[in-house]
Amino acid sequence: MAEMQGESRQDAPQWPGWLAATATCIRFYSRLPLPRLPGEGDPHALPDFRSVPRALPLAALVIALPAALVLLAGGLAGINPYLAATLAITALALTTGAFHEDGLADTADGLFGGATPERRLDIMKDSRVGSYGAMALGLSLLLRVTALAGILQAAGDWAGAAAVLVAAAWSRADGVRLLANEVPARATGASAAVGRPSNETAWIAVALALVLGLAVTAASGLPLGGFALGLILAGLAAAWLARLARRLIGGQTGDIIGAAQQLSEIAIYCGFAFMLGAR
Repeated sequence: MAEMQGESRQDAPQWPGWLAATATCIRFYSRLPLPRLPGEGDPHALPDFRSVPRALPLAALVIALPAALVLLAGGLAGINPYLAATLAITALALTTGAFHEDGLADTADGLFGGATPERRLDIMKDSRVGSYGAMALGLSLLLRVTALAGILQAAGDWAGAAAVLVAAAWSRADGVRLLANEVPARATGASAAVGRPSNETAWIAVALALVLGLAVTAASGLPLGGFALGLILAGLAAAWLARLARRLIGGQTGDIIGAAQQLSEIAIYCGFAFMLGAR
């Protein structure tokens, strides 16, 4: 499978600079307008995921910044924590174009709505949302809003905004790790087209997300134990999803990676919320 992917790209991955790689990730994962950088190639070309995602945690901070600012502004304005959290999650969905939410809904519909691997993959390609997808989206929104509101109430406005940034960086690095470790379920799908990240790329992304997460957590006054608990929950969720996808469809797809991001984001929020509630 790895050889089949390599045939569709250059033999050796290109390693763009950190600024270019970050810009590429911002364009791919969000709808934020970003002009072409000096010396950059076609900004709309399909990125080479064998190397580019090492900068994804940095891009994630930029992508999540509008949502973090909305949450902070709402908290400082004294509005209801649940309303502030809802506005922040709305801002995040608008910034990404519901990129990961779409993957979560398609994953739920496909994995639980089909009887064979082929049928499950066909359902995941269908743009319509079924019962499983709608339920997954509803639960995702409910869990994220509730956990964020709990963080706001327990730790304050700045801590809530910091949690958004921490979750954004780690959840996307978690997706890169899964993309690197699992073979594509379809040889011609979007996941296969962009290429699998190398082990080096995945480890750089994970290490960078860990450093950023620890730094933001410590600087904001969030409990480091909450971050650690979130990592454990995220790891368990990713392992469960990877095993399920491997068994039911034979590997990962772009939708599976989107679902992994959503589960990881929820896990980080819940880790902070659980630890703050236990104080």
